[in-house]
Amino acid sequence: MTSSSNDAERIYRLWDEALGNKDLEGALALYAPDASIESPLVQHLMQTREGIVRGTDALRVFITRVFQTNPPQRRRFKQGFFSDGRILTWEYPRQAPDGDQMDLVEVMEIEGGLIQRHRVYWGWYALNVLRES
Repeated sequence: MTSSSNDAERIYRLWDEALGNKDLEGALALYAPDASIESPLVQHLMQTREGIVRGTDALRVFITRVFQTNPPQRRRFKQGFFSDGRILTWEYPRQAPDGDQMDLVEVMEIEGGLIQRHRVYWGWYALNVLRES
């Protein structure tokens, strides 16, 4: 396993831990200072026209809001990840062992051991949860 593959596995594991523990500082430590997150949730929670936040200060505000507003359908069932060492991706499938969960695909571009760009793609079930909130 190469150094960049180790970074991908480390980020995959630590992101899940931060999400599960609602650990803001742990999550932020995974991002480069000029990193971005792009997701429909950005537009929804930040009340912005575009769905992108950039830089540590904006990431702090956004991730805080994410941790404060997680609906019960936002669970963490997944079955591993794929990475070429630079791009890290995984799916939260709609059908999970204990019922439907928000269906999302996470894609992270990793540079220098940190997340540079983070994109979250939403499935129809997750979008319906967002619309109803």
